[in-house]
Amino acid sequence: MPLPTIATPTYELILPSTGKKLKYRPFLVKEEKLLILALESKDQFEITNSVKDVLKECVITKGIEIDDLPTFDIEYIFLNIRAKSIGEDINVIVKCPDDRKTEVPVTIFVDEIKVVKSKEHKKDISLDKDMTLRMKYPSLNQFIENNFDMDDRSKTTVDKTFQLVADCMDTVFTKEDAWDSNDYSPEERMQFIEQLSSKQFKEVEKFFATMPKLSHTIEVTNPNTKKKSKIVLEGLADFFG
Repeated sequence: MPLPTIATPTYELILPSTGKKLKYRPFLVKEEKLLILALESKDQFEITNSVKDVLKECVITKGIEIDDLPTFDIEYIFLNIRAKSIGEDINVIVKCPDDRKTEVPVTIFVDEIKVVKSKEHKKDISLDKDMTLRMKYPSLNQFIENNFDMDDRSKTTVDKTFQLVADCMDTVFTKEDAWDSNDYSPEERMQFIEQLSSKQFKEVEKFFATMPKLSHTIEVTNPNTKKKSKIVLEGLADFFG
């Protein structure tokens, strides 16, 4: 007779990008092992890929493409899965801002970490009085390609910025016409971006700068100087306990 199967509980959360419900389960010991090995490697590429692989196993809702989700959705889902798997708190070590060297331990409760949305953020960017560029959020795959692509080291930061902008084009439209970016090659999208003026391109950069992000502000006291400081933690790397 085979050993019994252990029932795994399921939970729900609301996706920050769409407001839709998503059902998930905690990660199992075999998946936790993958994460621990990635953490021990201290390789951001390994960590990011491990998180993505675990999410694919733990997200139960059908029709959710993990590879296509915005980075902030990925981070939010992971934090909630981690909370139900390991515990509702995360222990991190931070450096005190006043001397930039003293390290102190801090405990953060997952339910206090929110996806912060800027009031200045907008997906529709007016290029002139007639034409508008609609942007879409970069996926985790795009984030990895632009930050950890080992086969593309020849690309400069400027090249990667332009590439990311071209990849995140959604639609160009006027009152009469619309152009879906999926109908055009990467080269054609790049040519369009290169036509922008500096002022227009700064508005596009603002889209990325004000994108929703995981954020939590903590207050620490330097044990040596007794000075209190506030630290803003943002993104997967800061919260990966």
